[in-house]
Amino acid sequence: MQPHERITASIRRANASGRPALVAFMTAGHPDPAGFLPALAAIAGEADVVEIGVPFSDPMADGMTIQRASQSAIAQGVSLRWILDRLAEHDGDGKAPLLLMSYLNPLLNFGYEALARRAAEVGVCGFIVPDLPLEESAPLGEALAAAGVGLVQMVTPATPPARARRLCEASRGFVYAVTMTGITGGAGGLPEGVADYLDALSEMSPLPVCAGFGIRSAEQVRMIGGHAAGAVVGSALVEALEDRQTDVAGFLRGLRGESV
Repeated sequence: MQPHERITASIRRANASGRPALVAFMTAGHPDPAGFLPALAAIAGEADVVEIGVPFSDPMADGMTIQRASQSAIAQGVSLRWILDRLAEHDGDGKAPLLLMSYLNPLLNFGYEALARRAAEVGVCGFIVPDLPLEESAPLGEALAAAGVGLVQMVTPATPPARARRLCEASRGFVYAVTMTGITGGAGGLPEGVADYLDALSEMSPLPVCAGFGIRSAEQVRMIGGHAAGAVVGSALVEALEDRQTDVAGFLRGLRGESV
């Protein structure tokens, strides 16, 4: 099985068990670089996929919570190379497959071929790159594909249907459905019409569709699960990690609707 196929398989296993998959986002090295691997192990033991944010100085798609987390991690010396070196120490056997979410500059600086090789070596199964348009994605996508690593494409409610179909066909692992126009971390609830949007996208996509931006509660996860294969939870989990009294594994079980 190729690394990117592990992502798809994990999402489909969750669906086969009668629930939406849970894709859990954390910013690497925040709030504490020394706590990165223990936090990752706890999250990977409960989530179906783990999305690890590479801190960046100008995370344009992210709201205040993830901006704050990125700035904190950068100030503490966290970089893409640091993350990959730490992941080499992560015991991922039997746990959730890993994705890296990064803006393009750190990947360019690392070098695509070297990045693809190193990512595969340390158990990274895919990448999400919010500022990389489909038309410019071939060099990175081809380098990753040579190592079996997937490039996940993002679709928004403003994406025209023909382009959405192209993005679905190009994606690997799953298709990331952004639930709203704007940035991550909103607390105002999911927008009207999101169910129809997810239904249409799920119908056209050959891969599972997972929806993110603004998802904070078990009720929202259940609602998303009626129209897509999974839900991405980001800012709410980052805030739980910042509150050092929170049992992160229990928090994720609660999002799945299980008793904590």
